[in-house]
Amino acid sequence: MACFTVPAVEALIVTAVCRPLEKRAEEQKKHGIEVSGRTTAAVLLEKRKWLTNLLWGGTVLLLFEHIWHGEIIPYFPFLTAAYNAADTAEMLHEMMTVGTAMSASVTLIWLIMVGVSEMVRRRDAVSVK
Repeated sequence: MACFTVPAVEALIVTAVCRPLEKRAEEQKKHGIEVSGRTTAAVLLEKRKWLTNLLWGGTVLLLFEHIWHGEIIPYFPFLTAAYNAADTAEMLHEMMTVGTAMSASVTLIWLIMVGVSEMVRRRDAVSVK
């Protein structure tokens, strides 16, 4: 019913938290300030776009699917489950279980992708030397 809202909120939070960090990194680069080494935070910030793309893509697909099945309507209250308390309770339960599981699995997959890409980068760096 509204499970897509959980990944959407995570995507908003990740975007809001990382924007200032990216701006600070751009300012440092513009002023010639070099940050030594590749920290875990720098790698995660660099690959943050992957996470937001995964989250926003999944949100858009789920939104479309919910519209297709008539669970989202173009007039207030927008969610058909918001018409009565029993459906609202079921919707909130689905958001807490399915939505949270989807967000957690997408984030875990992203962490695995980042780890694999770093292993490949390090392997290539060693083989070049």
